[in-house]
Amino acid sequence: MGNKAMFRNTWFDARMAGKSAGNDAKPTPMTVVGGVPGGEKKVYHVPDGPCGFAWVVIKPGNCAFANWLKKHDYASKNYGGGVKVWISEFGQSMDRKTAMAGAMAKVFSEAGHNAYADSRMD
Repeated sequence: MGNKAMFRNTWFDARMAGKSAGNDAKPTPMTVVGGVPGGEKKVYHVPDGPCGFAWVVIKPGNCAFANWLKKHDYASKNYGGGVKVWISEFGQSMDRKTAMAGAMAKVFSEAGHNAYADSRMD
C-alpha cells in the first residue's frame, strides 16, 4: 500500500475514532448565572459543559503526512510549528472536542506520526 492510501486510511480511522470518542464523552454540565448589578439574575444550564476549542498538532509540519493533510485541507499551519487539525464538531463543548482530538492524536501516533491533542477554554 502506498503512502497516499495509508494516509487516507489513517485519516478516516482517526476521524471515526474521534467522532466516537466525542459522542461517548460525558461532559460535566454547568450552570451559569449572569445579569447586571442590581438587575435580575439570569440562570443558564449548559449540559455540554464549558465552551472551548480543541485541535491536534502533527510535527514536523513538512513531513509527508503533514503535507498530505495540508494538500487535502484537513490541516493548516500551527503557531509554534507543525500543522493543526481543527476540531469543528460538537458545537462549543470543550469536553467533547477534547475527547475527539485525543482519540485522533492516538490514532495518528499509533500510525507512527508525532501527534498530540491540545485545547483551550473560551
